[in-house]
Amino acid sequence: MDISTIGSVSNTLTNSIGEKTLGKEDFLNLLLKQLSYQDPLNPMDSTEFTSQLSQFSSLEELTNINSTLSDVLAFQQSMQNASVANLIGKTVKVDGNTAYLSDKADVNYELSSDAALVEISIYNGAGKLVRTENIGPSSAGDQSYTWDGKDSYGNRMVPGAYTFDIEAQDISGNPVPALSSSSGTVTEVLFEKGLTYIMLNGSIKVNLSDIKSIG
Repeated sequence: MDISTIGSVSNTLTNSIGEKTLGKEDFLNLLLKQLSYQDPLNPMDSTEFTSQLSQFSSLEELTNINSTLSDVLAFQQSMQNASVANLIGKTVKVDGNTAYLSDKADVNYELSSDAALVEISIYNGAGKLVRTENIGPSSAGDQSYTWDGKDSYGNRMVPGAYTFDIEAQDISGNPVPALSSSSGTVTEVLFEKGLTYIMLNGSIKVNLSDIKSIG
């Protein structure tokens, strides 16, 4: 096959598929075009023809593998979605510093070492400080403080989501790292743009990956 013939085949294929990715049908069409244009007195080299058939076979296998992987991923996603839906109604602990107030609210935190002083500051949805509580010494590990839902003046706050900060110091006055967490009941599961979220107590949206424990 001469160069002009190959160019003709290439142009024909380009016009037929435009900007598409070369697929197995396009590859087969190209092969058939080559066969139809070959010179009977100078046929295509058998080695080259065998190589192209081998490439077509590989392309076919890759296409089938890709299709199978897509099916597996879709099945895996559906199983995960079904599993996450089972969280509804369960109590979970998640990373974060948001507490939901109904009658009371639990403030959870983890200290890296013993603290001689722990102070908790609670803020409303507008970011205004409503309560500061000095709870004294606290041991290393997971700890919890139950807020009675009142501000610093004894006024009862409206139910909803509040944020909190934890400041801890050791006996020498040095800061003690504190990791805050939230807990609540899963009321809804959301699937958005390939990500999974849960709603705690109907108002706190949390990424599924932020869950620390269940129950």
